[in-house]
Amino acid sequence: MAAVGVLGGAGLVGLGMREDSGGGGLPLAGAFRDQAAAGKVSSTPTGPSPEELAAQERAKRSKALDTALQKYAATVPEFSVAVLDKKTGAEYSFRGAERYETASVVKVQVLACLLLTAQDSRRDLSSTELALAKRMIRLSDNDATTSLFTRLGRAGAITKCNKRLGLTQTSVNSAWGLTRTTVDDQVRLLAELVDGTGPLDEDSRELAETLMSTVDKAQDWGVPAAARTGEDFTVKNGWLPRSTESNRWIINSVGRITDDDTDVSIAVLSHGHTSMSGGISVVEKTAKLTRQYLKY
Repeated sequence: MAAVGVLGGAGLVGLGMREDSGGGGLPLAGAFRDQAAAGKVSSTPTGPSPEELAAQERAKRSKALDTALQKYAATVPEFSVAVLDKKTGAEYSFRGAERYETASVVKVQVLACLLLTAQDSRRDLSSTELALAKRMIRLSDNDATTSLFTRLGRAGAITKCNKRLGLTQTSVNSAWGLTRTTVDDQVRLLAELVDGTGPLDEDSRELAETLMSTVDKAQDWGVPAAARTGEDFTVKNGWLPRSTESNRWIINSVGRITDDDTDVSIAVLSHGHTSMSGGISVVEKTAKLTRQYLKY
């Protein structure tokens, strides 16, 4: 079935977009993984260690967030959310393995692949590549994305880059905005963008952060809604009225919130909204709920 939609603001006609398959049917339960507590589960003779107590408190907060998100999910279209706390190593996800179409958040994958490809050739981005990357991330320009997607080698090339970045639940579509992914994969990608031991070198990491921290003011909604005054954030959003869903909206947001005490990556993916503004409200409230309950 052919589908036509507006993706990330600029006009895009996607050819050969077939109706969704898969997804759905997963329970609402969240998942909590705490690397800081790994291997520290036995109490000392005098009681739990400080690390154990901290892990227990994080688990308690995660359970409370599960309850809050389950209650909220019963009132709004489908969404998933994941949070990765770099300082503690703890990761929380709600419907973490549910797959969604990316819309324009796939542009972060394209950017990462562009940077990896240039690194492989031991060169800087060309002036043309840099100009396209700036338009793609800061303005969510679809023509710039299509140009880079094609230059890199389309879906096959992005898929190879994703494997290097550890993305195991993402399927790249030849119509790039219909790539399917999970919130678990999206926070993993965000983590790789800042990991000093990962595949991206320092210059690549700095450029990715610069671009994602300077998006057009009209596009800094979503994850930044959970940031406090004085905190820094990066973000990339995606929005698409999906013809196969009666033109209901896909609304996605991925990004990081940082300051001296905070370093978290957040991904919220959702679909089925009757309006773009309504979808943004759901994404932002979801991001805020994670902060309210996890207390990062």
